[in-house]
Amino acid sequence: MTNIATPPKRPEIYVTLEDTGFGVVEKPLSVWERLSSNAVLRKTILLVVLALIWELYARWLNNSLLVPTFGATVAALWDGLVSGRIIYAAFTSIKVLLQGYAVGLFFAALLTAFASATRVGADLLETLTSMFNPLPSIALLPLAMIWFGFGDGSTIFVLLHAVLWAVALNTHAGFRGVSTTWRMVGRNYGLSGIRYVWKILIPGAFPSILTGLKIGWAFAWRTLIAAELVFGASSGGGGLGWFIFENKNSLNIASVFAGLLTVILFGLFVENVIFRTVEQRTVQRWGMQT
Repeated sequence: MTNIATPPKRPEIYVTLEDTGFGVVEKPLSVWERLSSNAVLRKTILLVVLALIWELYARWLNNSLLVPTFGATVAALWDGLVSGRIIYAAFTSIKVLLQGYAVGLFFAALLTAFASATRVGADLLETLTSMFNPLPSIALLPLAMIWFGFGDGSTIFVLLHAVLWAVALNTHAGFRGVSTTWRMVGRNYGLSGIRYVWKILIPGAFPSILTGLKIGWAFAWRTLIAAELVFGASSGGGGLGWFIFENKNSLNIASVFAGLLTVILFGLFVENVIFRTVEQRTVQRWGMQT
């Protein structure tokens, strides 16, 4: 009988690792790096630079009927705020804007739901979008005045057209782009109907939905100002477009620029405060956007 030799045991070797001093290296950010990473500061600097360019160009041109200085525009804006004219005009425009935007979102939701539920609805949405989306909303104003008369109804109708197609098309595209994995997870959890749409489709498509909301808002805001410029005062009052039109007729160009500046400032507020906050609390928080 052959004896099998037992292999020798290797002695255990214990090595104590010495602290070499190397680890996670953290380099403190410089003042310039901290400042450049602040988006609010960067945008503020850009606005200041643009205002400075405006001021220098207006002084070089030296014609207040063409381009008033930035200082004169700010002074006219302050006078309008103190007198309440710009506040009243802005309130009138925003009130009509919110009504038209809400109506547009309502019909966009209905059209998107129909398009997502049936193939006929999808074909209808694509066909209507191809037909009416390229059509400028302001071109419908004469028909709106005939159908709805001289009032807010005409303006709300053209705002509906401005909002509807952008929101519906982006929302439908977002729903179609939701991954199959997300859909399978929803089905595995037994979700269906409204709960399936609310917990799976809307979160998965929310980046596209938010883009549609932004585009619809921008279309509605500029359509409203254009409608007020053409349509004039409605219901005994007037919005920012009418404020600009009145001051243009009286050659008060500084107040015209003050009205335009008000439109710009409100647009910056909505984009960088309202939509930015929604974006941070949804798609960025969910890791869907950096």
